[in-house]
Amino acid sequence: MSIRVLIKEYPHRAIALSTATHALVLRHSSTSTEQNGLYNASQTSLSSNGAAAARCMVEFSTVEELDLGEYRALNMVNTHGTLGLITVNGDVFLVVVNGASKVATVRPGETVQRIHSVGFYCLNSSSYDALLNDEVNPYPTDTIDDEGFEMGFGRGKGESPLEHPCLALKKLLSSGTFYYSSDFDLTRRLQERSSDAATVSIDSLDAGFLWNSYMIQPLVDFRSRLAPREKEALDASGILTSAIRGFALTITIPSSTSPIRTQRSGLPSSMTLISRLSCRRAGTRFNARGIDDDGNVANFVETETIYWAPSGVCFSYTQVRGSVPVFWEQQTGLLPGQQKITITRSPEATQPAFDKHFENLELSYGATHVVNLLSNEKPNEMELTSRYRYHIRNSPLNSQEKGSSRDHELIQLTEFDFHAETRGPGGYEMASEISRWIQNSADSFAYYLAEEAEEHARANGEEHIVRCPTTILQQEGIFRTNCLDCLDRTNLVQTIISKMALEIFLGHKGLGANPDFWIRHSSMWADNGDALSRIYAGTGALKSSFTRHGKMSLAGALADARKSATRMYINNFADKGRQNTIDMLLGRLMGQVPVHLYDPINDYVMSELNKRSAEFTENEVIHMLVGTFNLNGKTHGINEDLSPWLCPNVDPSQQCPEIVAVGFQEIVELSPQQIMSTDPARRQAWESAVRNCLNKNASKHGKEEYVLLRGGQLVGASLSVFVRANSLKFIKNVEGSLKKTGMSGMAGNKGAVAIRMEYANTSIVFVTAHLAAGFANYEERNRDYRTISHGLRFQRNRSIEDHDTVVWLGDFNYRIGLSNEKVQRLCHVGDLETLYENDQLNLQMVAGLTFPYYSEARITFLPTYKYDLGTDTYDTSEKARIPAWCDRVLRKGDNIRQINYDAAPLKFSDHRPVYATFQCLISKVDEKKRERLSQEMYRQRRGVVGDTRAGGGLEDTDDEDLIGYDSIEPGLPPASSDRKKWWLDNGLPARSRVQPPSNDHFPNPKRPSNPFTPSPEPDWVEVKRMGRPPEPPPARGSTRTKTVDFNGNGTDKGVGRSMPSVLASSTTSLANTKAMARKLTVQPFNPNSNSSSPGVSNFDGTKDTPTNIPTRLSRSPSNTSIHSLPNLPVRPATNSQSHPPNPSNLSSQIQVQISRKPAPPIPTKKPSLLSASLSLSPASTPSLPPPSNGYRENPVEAQSQQRPHPPPPRRSMATAQTSASRSRKISSQEMQQSLLDTNPHEEKRPPLPPRAGTGSSTGSAPTSVRGKRTNVGGGGSENLLDDEPSEELEALKGWEVLRPVR
Repeated sequence: MSIRVLIKEYPHRAIALSTATHALVLRHSSTSTEQNGLYNASQTSLSSNGAAAARCMVEFSTVEELDLGEYRALNMVNTHGTLGLITVNGDVFLVVVNGASKVATVRPGETVQRIHSVGFYCLNSSSYDALLNDEVNPYPTDTIDDEGFEMGFGRGKGESPLEHPCLALKKLLSSGTFYYSSDFDLTRRLQERSSDAATVSIDSLDAGFLWNSYMIQPLVDFRSRLAPREKEALDASGILTSAIRGFALTITIPSSTSPIRTQRSGLPSSMTLISRLSCRRAGTRFNARGIDDDGNVANFVETETIYWAPSGVCFSYTQVRGSVPVFWEQQTGLLPGQQKITITRSPEATQPAFDKHFENLELSYGATHVVNLLSNEKPNEMELTSRYRYHIRNSPLNSQEKGSSRDHELIQLTEFDFHAETRGPGGYEMASEISRWIQNSADSFAYYLAEEAEEHARANGEEHIVRCPTTILQQEGIFRTNCLDCLDRTNLVQTIISKMALEIFLGHKGLGANPDFWIRHSSMWADNGDALSRIYAGTGALKSSFTRHGKMSLAGALADARKSATRMYINNFADKGRQNTIDMLLGRLMGQVPVHLYDPINDYVMSELNKRSAEFTENEVIHMLVGTFNLNGKTHGINEDLSPWLCPNVDPSQQCPEIVAVGFQEIVELSPQQIMSTDPARRQAWESAVRNCLNKNASKHGKEEYVLLRGGQLVGASLSVFVRANSLKFIKNVEGSLKKTGMSGMAGNKGAVAIRMEYANTSIVFVTAHLAAGFANYEERNRDYRTISHGLRFQRNRSIEDHDTVVWLGDFNYRIGLSNEKVQRLCHVGDLETLYENDQLNLQMVAGLTFPYYSEARITFLPTYKYDLGTDTYDTSEKARIPAWCDRVLRKGDNIRQINYDAAPLKFSDHRPVYATFQCLISKVDEKKRERLSQEMYRQRRGVVGDTRAGGGLEDTDDEDLIGYDSIEPGLPPASSDRKKWWLDNGLPARSRVQPPSNDHFPNPKRPSNPFTPSPEPDWVEVKRMGRPPEPPPARGSTRTKTVDFNGNGTDKGVGRSMPSVLASSTTSLANTKAMARKLTVQPFNPNSNSSSPGVSNFDGTKDTPTNIPTRLSRSPSNTSIHSLPNLPVRPATNSQSHPPNPSNLSSQIQVQISRKPAPPIPTKKPSLLSASLSLSPASTPSLPPPSNGYRENPVEAQSQQRPHPPPPRRSMATAQTSASRSRKISSQEMQQSLLDTNPHEEKRPPLPPRAGTGSSTGSAPTSVRGKRTNVGGGGSENLLDDEPSEELEALKGWEVLRPVR
């Protein structure tokens, strides 16, 4: 699809990439790099250098919705997409592919393009529009000239002042070493990508091989925020381009030469070679050596040989090369002797990085066979070989158990001194001798093989033909080849390994290839070696003459000498500039920050859609059946009736489920020859038998036929998933994967096969596993589970756990831990409970050692292993296997419900097959309703934003920087983004417009400076100002005691009696009042004081300031109070001890004011019924020594105060006395009250109705009294302690105290 580059200058500069239907518009936002006075315009970047990220608006829309009339074409050449955005010297450039040519076709419809020209268009300046219009020479530009790569990054002496700042980048990207594909994911090998993906999903690419990942990432992030329809449109437009570096070439094989010939078609075959150079430790020869701390090695290349035939057969074989994975460096030098190798870290410091490297290889490719071609004669190379050998021996992947063989190691090493082996008369031809050393691994690793299969299915009375590629084999291991540079020797040996894999593949099919086929194969590999060598060393590969022609000529030797001299010059004088340019492309230079893209309309719409997902999502229940059967290698049961197992007599709703997953184990006999490779013929025969059985049952019930969705096999274990034909339209993204565990991952006698799919919008995965055998090997079985769960991966690095619904089925081989005799006896009497209590899988799952968070239905059938063939008798052979439930089905997911779990009476194996049926809740998104809602919100948001967007036509405004970052609440700063944080502006806090509750409130100095740190402290504290009429007194914990005037006693009209009018503060209690004004004082601590005649403390004249908030003051206590209530009448203190307030609660008690009605009179209580006083915990508030002097204010200030208004009448709950010795008689004419306890952490409560309760001891449970619930004495809860009349207490006898159930 052709893409035009359009540009508009007024009123603001914008660049559009336009196709026939859609356009992507980018516009630089000037507010991002210029300080505009906005209080949220943070100029602090998250990067270490402090540079500000460039910020651009982006919009992707249809051509009809955008006004492209004001745009003009920047040049007449159509582009092939964009590689992304990059900032150079403060300017933002859009990188587009101007020129590309097709070089490879992997399969029909899967093409690879080589980039030979790129363009850089500045988003914020027109200064560079006239530069770089002349295309750079499309041929490789690694040769040295006056303007070579040594000019590199920046401006050197003698350069033109008008030189484009991206010239070095343009030369690098136009060098002919970068490739892209708009048809498929070029960053992944054939085995790891699904064939049904219609477009390339840019977010699923392998970042390790994606060379423009730094530049394209802002656009990938933008794409992730688009609606699904727009996301698909953006992918289909081909605007976003993914580039790899390396090599790609397809050679056509005529039908006369092709090993696999198609009858009557005469179409040619094709052979493709794709090499992907990793960008994780990218660099030139002497600048990138060895390994880094993340386990990435220099010059790491994944090379894939692909052979495709018109019949639908597709073969793929992958191998890798990479620098020796230890920390080493090599100095440049004009003479070979000067290029000294230095190992920079000790073995102990190197091992962690080495282990990371091989763990990543094992996760991606499986077992690894290392082919080391270093010399055993050169001291430098000998030292590297020795260290390599040491680390392999100490790798955890090679941890051997006692008695195990070296053949079971996950890393095998072959040391082959290439120079010594090829020095004799045989020359380089002797290199083929390496095949003898690696043949076993080549056989066991197998290869990837897919074939197209046709299936006939009936749906709605019509017969349909379904053609789909079926995976027959998967490659299960990798050869990792290295020499010193991983160029010349390595490429020659990799050619030999590729030829070996092709010969094994053709041998399995009983075919052979003629010499012309192998010449084409060798020529392709020679081109690959030259291309990779130019990237890393600057020249073509040495020894390419032999690789190409199979013999070394004099011209080839002279060419090698010339290449060596050129390499020496380039490595010494040009590589530094080239390295700089590579680092710049990958975003690794100091000062580089990625461009930040935002869409003010779409970002908002997607956020709102996520909140309203329930409006367009509906659920539907589907049914599934899974079955597992260990066949014991038998095939004579293939013609038996499988319906008792696959079509059991279950509820009619469970008949003919939408999905049927069938797992087999030991589908072939696990002989030593079989366990190293896979034969798919047996699986295909069983799949046919299963499908016939399912379709027979479907026709009986009038349902659609079943179609084989996908099958997979790992030697003896196989998994096949069948779906009803009418369900195919809901299923997408079907993938398969394998994981070997037998013989430490080298062989396939044990392991797992998994198939995943998405049914509507719900992801489902089925895993069939055959775990380690043996009664006592339950720990090895646990380890096998962890290996499969961790190591089995689908596309996008999806694991088993990354699915909504997971079902495991298979022969897990867990046994019953009882004697044979006892198990048989329990089976005879049907005591399954006792058997299950001793089942190893049950015990291991309960202990959390295997299958965490999985569930298994109740087992209602007898053990399924081991039977004598054809009978219901358990094993009577010499081995006398103990009966066990080896065959199991486990599930995980909150949307799945198991209905049935049983065994079937098929007797042709020593196992019984097991089946389980499920109901699964599927989520379906109504795309039309979602689209309507999206468009409605889009129109609304567009009305709000107006033309402040990438495609808008208004002038720049200061407000556009705020779009998409609205504040959560008025007065707060706008929300921060990942690159803008309002609290980082030059170290200054934000200017908040939040107002205090009143003029007497100030920010709490005890609050931590970081606003996100959890803290019990309130935001505000109230500090009274002196010199004006006082307001109602503060809560307990305020800064000082207030001076007040009194004008007499108030009268409580509610009860018709006189009450003292008292103003209580947080640390004071008033004993009596007089008509004249007087000072409120703190009662001193006096253990011997008489409670009936409280004394007045001495005045010392001290005075505190508002900033000195006292945290520890002795006070005259009330029995239960921890909060002060302003203006409450107070009973004189009677306790003999003083309890200090909890300092942590002071600030949170400041504004607590509770309005209460007066309480009824309190009758006297018998001393024996009085409850203990509630006090603060002594652990949290230690008692304080008594103060030497009372705490008071200046008496002169007291006389200057005005009188307060009489306090309103308030209700208080009376407090029980602590002991009989502290009680005193209270006359009916006077009423004493105390403060009410409230929870400091609770909000202000409404007035409580009068109620009765008992003052029991601390910690008693809530008690139900007269139908009302009273919480008595709870440690951190509200304490309401009422005195009860004695006759009412008598009525409570016989009541039971209710304890809360915890």
